[in-house]
Amino acid sequence: MSISPGYAFLMVVVMSVVIMGQRATPFFLFTKGTPKAIDYIGQALPPAVMAMLIIYCLKNVSLTSFPFGLPEFLSIAFVGIVHLWKHNNLISILGGTILYMFLIQVVFS
Repeated sequence: MSISPGYAFLMVVVMSVVIMGQRATPFFLFTKGTPKAIDYIGQALPPAVMAMLIIYCLKNVSLTSFPFGLPEFLSIAFVGIVHLWKHNNLISILGGTILYMFLIQVVFS
């Protein structure tokens, strides 16, 4: 099935309008400041999401067969140490990902 250029352009325009509308909505709803519940969610949700991602990533790690989860646990420790040192999510996650890929591709291959 092929899509005409006009239809593809129209899809992009509609998606752009919807996304910009979603991003602008909070500014129109909370002109006098955000409610305390929203502030709490904004503070509590990021650590909760990170914890869930860690658990999801470790769900298939086998502690009874080689490499015994070592690449995963070393990468998690590295992310924690770098984050405590630099306080930068991007550097921490990117560094941990690079270390993990190096460990599984080179060291534990």
